Amino acid sequence: MMNSKLNWINPVLEKEFRLRMRTFRSPLSILVYLLAIGLIALGFAYINMSNLQAGVLSTTKSSELFYFLSGTQLVLIAFMTPGLTAGVISGEREKQTLNMLLTTQQSSGTIILSKLFASLSFMLLTVVATMPLYSIVFLYGGVSPKQVLSVFVFYVFVMLLFGAVGIFFSTVLKKTVISIIATYGFVLFVFGFTALAGLFFANLGRNGIDEDVLGYFLSFNPMAVLASLMVPDFAKQLFKGHEPLQMWHIFVASYTVLLLLFIWLSVRYL
Repeated sequence: MMNSKLNWINPVLEKEFRLRMRTFRSPLSILVYLLAIGLIALGFAYINMSNLQAGVLSTTKSSELFYFLSGTQLVLIAFMTPGLTAGVISGEREKQTLNMLLTTQQSSGTIILSKLFASLSFMLLTVVATMPLYSIVFLYGGVSPKQVLSVFVFYVFVMLLFGAVGIFFSTVLKKTVISIIATYGFVLFVFGFTALAGLFFANLGRNGIDEDVLGYFLSFNPMAVLASLMVPDFAKQLFKGHEPLQMWHIFVASYTVLLLLFIWLSVRYL
């Protein structure tokens, strides 16, 4: 049993799992995350239920709760993931243990991927732990299981993207603080610049600019793509001339190339 475990868990990955999962801080972080998400969901439900005469959530309000909960969780993922990955290599360098790690039989690719997956495993566990909260949405209807599944798969991809960016800056930059700032700068660029560019071209669209341009810009924004997964008609309005085209097609295709590039550069410069 031990030998079979060591075949797919290398020493670097096993060490990272032990260090992250066996500390008191890990379950405490998950508890705080669940409390934050739970209070937000219950607060939203309470406010909307108090405004209704029957005192229950309608199907429309249940869908709005799903949208609100999913958007909030995406923001929290974007906030937490860089903090988990942007210091994994630079931290080893600051503790002067990176040279010892490089002298082991583990390749640079194994070290990078092990650090990435170990960091994201904690974030994935945290996100999966929030799934019972979505039972509130299923209780009142308005959302299909396919929508919930697509949202969680999207979360995993976003975690991989921001995790790869954090690993890259942690490898290239010498200081953890600088790598964290650079990673958050990339996240802010992805969320902020693409949204501002979309709004800019939306205003131009009123003067006759093709709406497809707006759709292409927003296809690089995680929040806009999440909205298109929850409300499919959102993408159809933007790509009227290309009905089969979805925003997540562009998002996944473009950022997959970027994700692989960041991982390759991290392995190259380790």
